[in-house]
Amino acid sequence: MGDVVNDANMDAVQRRLMFEDECILVDENDKVVGHESKYNCHLMEKIESENWLHRAFSVFLFNSKYELLLQQRSATKVTFPLVWTNTCCSHPLYRESELIEENALGVRNAAQRKLLDELGIPAEDVPVDQFIPLGRMLYKAPSDGKWGEHELDYLLFIVRDVNVNPNPDEVADIKYVNQEQLKELLRKADAGEEGLKLSPWFRLVVDNFLFKWWDHVEKGTIQEAADMKTIHKLT
Repeated sequence: MGDVVNDANMDAVQRRLMFEDECILVDENDKVVGHESKYNCHLMEKIESENWLHRAFSVFLFNSKYELLLQQRSATKVTFPLVWTNTCCSHPLYRESELIEENALGVRNAAQRKLLDELGIPAEDVPVDQFIPLGRMLYKAPSDGKWGEHELDYLLFIVRDVNVNPNPDEVADIKYVNQEQLKELLRKADAGEEGLKLSPWFRLVVDNFLFKWWDHVEKGTIQEAADMKTIHKLT
């Protein structure tokens, strides 16, 4: 338990989630191989020594004007604090309702749960059958010396007008952006302006898929872009 002592500065809410939440361990083909605490799954030493890979999801929620909802992660987050990212990023947990593989239902159930937890979006605003799984990507990203990510990430799109009431333990700020506004945000992040930082997984989606998929969202053809067979290995 030495690590716990060292983490005396960790926010109490984040600490509870780190030890209580059990992530789903998978191999590089997304086959479930076990489960581990969120804490262990995000320790870079475990990621490197055990090659632990866990299942995750990233939600991209658009309103009826096809603007994308972004969030800035709270200052108390253990990994990537105060970083701007897509609407919601988290993990399905090792529990029956979130292990359902068919049509990625377990992941969609987890997405609905976390949109409520993080952004206060009621479940009825985001029915699970409205999430469109578009693809999967595998990536690894250190956050700082101790923490990082090694995730097999399901990319979920949803177009809904929703009520948002962010949880300050999770979210520092939110904003809706159109494509041009996001491009300006990317420019600022690249130039190091305003201390703006973007999460590595969001950047990977932006650089590889987002604008092409966003065009599909606006045309109403998003289902045509879906490819759930491929696992894109990105770095």
